[in-house]
Amino acid sequence: MSTDHFPYKIELHVHLDGAIRTETIIETAKRRDIHFPWKTIQELKSHLVVTSPPYTLQALLEKFKTFMPVVAGDRDAIYKLAYDFCEDSRLHNVYYVEARYSPQLFANKMTNGDKPPFALTEGDITPREVVSIICDAFEKGSKDFGIIVKSILCCVEHVPEWSNEVVDLCQEFQSRGVVAIDIACGDLDPEVPNKELHTRAFQQASKLGIHRTVHAGESGPAEGIKLALDEMHAERIGHGYKVVDDPDLYERCRKENIHFEVCPLSSVKTGSVPDDLNKHPLHRFIDDDVNFSISTDDPIVLDNDLTSDYKMVMEMGLDKDHVIATIFHAARSCFASPEEKEQILADLVKVYGDKFMKM
Repeated sequence: MSTDHFPYKIELHVHLDGAIRTETIIETAKRRDIHFPWKTIQELKSHLVVTSPPYTLQALLEKFKTFMPVVAGDRDAIYKLAYDFCEDSRLHNVYYVEARYSPQLFANKMTNGDKPPFALTEGDITPREVVSIICDAFEKGSKDFGIIVKSILCCVEHVPEWSNEVVDLCQEFQSRGVVAIDIACGDLDPEVPNKELHTRAFQQASKLGIHRTVHAGESGPAEGIKLALDEMHAERIGHGYKVVDDPDLYERCRKENIHFEVCPLSSVKTGSVPDDLNKHPLHRFIDDDVNFSISTDDPIVLDNDLTSDYKMVMEMGLDKDHVIATIFHAARSCFASPEEKEQILADLVKVYGDKFMKM
């Protein structure tokens, strides 16, 4: 079955810093006169793309240390990678997408006086300006390519001291397409030091009407999902594969219609699911009518796109209707405004028919 049968796609879980074009990294390194040993796209891809075991989440995250110092703290690079993301989405018929990123990881001036995490030198680009630049690029890209691109701002799992600032930025930029808060750069760990800083930030976000999604139950235990739901008021779960390890929690998520942002290739390349794909939680999700959708996660290190992930799940046994149903799940669970969501669903019905409105 050709994946060309999906002319209108929706993506809810993709990291902007994990979706940078390799050519942008090489061009930026050259422009900024940064020593960078990989001179061609193929050389850089050979270094970055996760191709062989052992597959772990930490090994995947380590890849970001190669390219983030090249683009962090550079206005032109930040704008370009965000604008290019819009074009790349449209090339794969993604008409609505929520891209997530940590403003602090792109900054070169930290509000609290910390040393910037990735920028090679300190400057004057604060996390707030990062969000402003990316909103500019998403607004222009959405208009130019006829799609809708929203932002999700990420807290960083191991730096809970940044979380309050992320809430403030979500609130300030709500009118410019920032639709939610997330916690990323690792799986939610119930034992993380100063965890209460994260939970208080998410509770404040809930009070302010800011949507919440949380990376949990990916490589860590199902307990992280319970924490996300009970203490952080999560409306969606990023990944969440380990939910199947806790029957009571699994049944609760089914009953409460919790949305799982499933990233098929990523789930394999992080070692988060069994080697035998016949045992992938995706099959149980389908059998039990769990609310989930398909996303890419980090294309630069996975060498994937939404079209290829759709192809992967169909090779795992999902049929065309299953995939279309996940697109409708994504539309219902996205963080767009009610008016936008109504229009998105209407557009999906025009493309795929109204039978999926009942699924």
